[in-house]
Amino acid sequence: MDSVRVAVVGVSGRGRGLLGLLLGMPDVEVIGVSDLYEDRLARAKQDVIEKRGNTPMASTDFRRLLEMKELDAVITPSSWTSHADVCIASMDAGKYAATEVGGATSVEQCWELVRTSERTKKPCMLLENCCYGREELTIFNMVKQGLFGELVHAEGGYQHDLRDEICNGRENRHYRLANYSNRNGEVYPTHELGPIAKCLNINRGNRMLTLTATASKARGLHEWVKTHRGEEYDLFNRQFTMGDVVTTVIKCAHGETITLTHDTSLPRPYSRGNRIEGTKGIWMEDKYAVYLEGVSPKADVWDSLNNYYEKYEHPLWKWYRTEGVKGGHGGMDYLVLRAYVEAVKAGTQTPIDVYDTAAWMAVTCLSEDSVAMGSMPVAIPDFTNGKWFQREPAVLGKYCLTEVCDC
Repeated sequence: MDSVRVAVVGVSGRGRGLLGLLLGMPDVEVIGVSDLYEDRLARAKQDVIEKRGNTPMASTDFRRLLEMKELDAVITPSSWTSHADVCIASMDAGKYAATEVGGATSVEQCWELVRTSERTKKPCMLLENCCYGREELTIFNMVKQGLFGELVHAEGGYQHDLRDEICNGRENRHYRLANYSNRNGEVYPTHELGPIAKCLNINRGNRMLTLTATASKARGLHEWVKTHRGEEYDLFNRQFTMGDVVTTVIKCAHGETITLTHDTSLPRPYSRGNRIEGTKGIWMEDKYAVYLEGVSPKADVWDSLNNYYEKYEHPLWKWYRTEGVKGGHGGMDYLVLRAYVEAVKAGTQTPIDVYDTAAWMAVTCLSEDSVAMGSMPVAIPDFTNGKWFQREPAVLGKYCLTEVCDC
């Protein structure tokens, strides 16, 4: 198809940002918007009218949008606990589905995503933008070229001071407050896990077997409320459930280990803490450095990643910088949306498929189980039902996350 007709479900801060990127794509027509809040809905509708001239269907019930026969695809940047429901209903209606990041609330929910996609033959893509970051894709290219040797261990995290966003959740109508008040686990795993999973060939020759999760005590949010709101504030005595630091360790089928860290309730600078370590070298995101045995100029001394971009920058980013980087988070938001749109246009599988989506999202509910049982190991389901070591060929192209393709 020459163009894609899209509906956006959930148009608050993140949703409106993605909507703006979509409205800047000439081959995308936004024909529907949905949100539970009337003011957000009216604002999104007006955005479409002002930027593109068409009047989209606007409804607080997203299912009304699915009745449009001309609709090709649905994107949902709504609250975490609604993502799966929107995607399942969208696939059942014969539409491509895409969800913003966030974890699942149950393993059953993940299985339903997989079975609905398999039954309807409609893809479901997790819009994990970090898979398309410049640094992450450069490291992916270096991994594929063997510079790190055989991979042994990987780390990453969502380490970000979000105390004001969480504690002002009612005022800002943000879902994190309710989640942190009631849940305890790795609720936001995919920014780090997505790029790691692609480097480790998860669901395509490898898979995640088990995890353990451990949560620290919860003190950071109460301290913030005490300092910034005082004793009169009705959340002053709120007992937050979410541990300030949650550490999850995953074991993979071929012996690799992955460590994930969720750390958003204490004062700290932002970091995703990425690390890839193999038999020939290591990458440390916080150092913005690599060390490659026999390649780095000095033994046992970190080498700046800047010294490797000229030779190893991913072809997608070489093309992207020539065309002009667009959008938020350093340009990765635009790339992940384009990867989805191109798959819809071509009628092909998405680079992050439903098996990836289910496996990455399941880490959340599984980590909650492990924390609740005193950090006991929990099995990670094989959502491919045994296809992980004998998959169909990946769709090649510049947005491919299985192989490195020329643009």
